[in-house]
Amino acid sequence: MSINLFDLTGKTALITGGIHGLGMAMAKGLGNAGATIVVNNNSEDALADAVAEYKACGLKAFGYVFDVTKENEVIEAIQKIEKEVDPIDILVNNAGIIKRTPIVDMEVSDFKMVIDVDLVGPFVVSKNVAKGMIQRGGGKIINICSMMSELGRDTVSAYASAKGGLKMLTKSMATEWAKFNIQTNGIGPGYFATSQTAPIRVDGHPFNEFIISRTPAVRWGEPEDLQGAAIFLSSKASDFVNGHILYVDGGILATIGKPSNE
Repeated sequence: MSINLFDLTGKTALITGGIHGLGMAMAKGLGNAGATIVVNNNSEDALADAVAEYKACGLKAFGYVFDVTKENEVIEAIQKIEKEVDPIDILVNNAGIIKRTPIVDMEVSDFKMVIDVDLVGPFVVSKNVAKGMIQRGGGKIINICSMMSELGRDTVSAYASAKGGLKMLTKSMATEWAKFNIQTNGIGPGYFATSQTAPIRVDGHPFNEFIISRTPAVRWGEPEDLQGAAIFLSSKASDFVNGHILYVDGGILATIGKPSNE
């Protein structure tokens, strides 16, 4: 009897912040592979619309309001999800924010806010979801890292600090939880074509030209390009993969760049 290593039928996946953009693309991928989708937002705004969109795509989806940085809300939400939907088999820590400010101009409160959402949030949610996974004998955790887990860039010091920390938190989670049959890994997206990047992706824009020339694949990523990585790390196919960061970046991190005369 053959086994489909990538089949997620019967699994329940919580994708934090999965109400738009890359999070929604990954969630749709998991849903199309058979998983029940659960997404959150820290308010009702946009949550109902996102769930409606999932359902319009023929996916089984649910939405819950909670703030990933507030442990009491996270614990209450996990209990409700596991009572009203099903136990969480797959966790995708996708919720995040960025503030683009030069270091000398950045308020300490803003730096802490980014760290809180992008690093402390995944810690809080993973810690509490993992307790149930340990009791049930396994699970999958995917932390959405970034190329900024490896590289610095002007004006994103807080974001890069958080994502670098998330990379190491991923390795620490894998170290502690692999023995419980929990595979903890990360995905590091490159530069993607989303509504947020639309203004800088027009022909002739300096940043658009920079990304195209800097990427060996010679294009921006499409949100759907993340689905394969998300499915792989959520499925039986990755049962012996632990502490790995899978960069989906068109090859940017593989190269120093093109010579100026090319």
